[in-house]
Amino acid sequence: MAENENGQDQTEQPTQKRLDEARKSGQVPRSRELTTAAVVLAAVIGLRFSGAAMATGFSTLMKSGLTLSREQALDENLLLPNLVALAKQGLLATAPILELTLAAALLSPLAIGGWNLSFTALVPNFSRLNPIPGLQRMFSMRGVTELLKSYAKFLLVGVIAVVFLRANAASLLSLGNEPLNVAMTHAASIAGGALLALSGSLAVIAGVDVPLTLHQYIKQLRMSRQEVRQEHRESDGSPELKGRIRRMQQEQARRRMLQEVPKADVVITNPTHYSVALRYDEKRMRAPIVVAKGADEVAANIRRIAAENKVPIFEAPPLARVLFRDVELNAEVPASLYVAVAQVLTYVLQLRTPATHGAARPVRPTIDPTIEQTRH
Repeated sequence: MAENENGQDQTEQPTQKRLDEARKSGQVPRSRELTTAAVVLAAVIGLRFSGAAMATGFSTLMKSGLTLSREQALDENLLLPNLVALAKQGLLATAPILELTLAAALLSPLAIGGWNLSFTALVPNFSRLNPIPGLQRMFSMRGVTELLKSYAKFLLVGVIAVVFLRANAASLLSLGNEPLNVAMTHAASIAGGALLALSGSLAVIAGVDVPLTLHQYIKQLRMSRQEVRQEHRESDGSPELKGRIRRMQQEQARRRMLQEVPKADVVITNPTHYSVALRYDEKRMRAPIVVAKGADEVAANIRRIAAENKVPIFEAPPLARVLFRDVELNAEVPASLYVAVAQVLTYVLQLRTPATHGAARPVRPTIDPTIEQTRH
């Protein structure tokens, strides 16, 4: 079982983040056997559908190359143009095979690893020039596995080649007795059969190699439980960092809330444990809203800010407790508390009247102590 540098067993499947990082570094699963089988199969298909045309093209090419007039043979200036013309004929004759094999070589990696352009893999790594790691890989379990795979491929392809040659020995020997065009067409047919047998053996090898390659790739990227926990911690954020962020958010929310206290119409207190600031604008609001509330230290800050900004403070323990308990910040006061809150707001409004009109001081309202016994 593989172990990491810390001696911990790598028993966990790689996470998606680990797979993505490996892909960015150019590490993707690749099966050379699959690519080889795809290229050979493409060549077989090309010979199957264009073998006769290719044989005719080669026949014409051979005739053109061997049939020279006296002027062409003696004129040095015609040598290069003749070679260029023959090269063009050869490329045209082999174009179908070349195009199919090139497409197979480019598209076959999509089957298991997909295309992957990684500039990280292009960065020179001079540590690969160190012979010691190379020798370690050569004599590792992976090196032994590759050696066994090579021997298995050699034996399979060799057996199929011997069987095919024995089965077609008579046809191969008779090629010398056939006319040129017939012989070339016959040779192309035999070559197509040989490639078909070869591609079948390579397909069997690829069918074994692809699952093995995927297994080795995942095994190489396996993680220990500690690495998985560390990655989750980095992705989700450490508890300490999350707690710090939460405290900062709470502090910012508290600061914004306290900034609303000077705009309040009244602060209802417990008198020491709870403080709830209310604001009401009859033109824009259906009911008073809670603009700030808090307990203990926050309640003391609300009272302090209210006193500094001359916001009336009204002591009504039952009402303060029920507002703190049942009404969310920036929410409207429920209908069941309209009467009690209206009494407080009317009293506060009347307190401002004597200084202007010389009216008698209003009577302080008494809040029903049973108001907090029911959920609102």
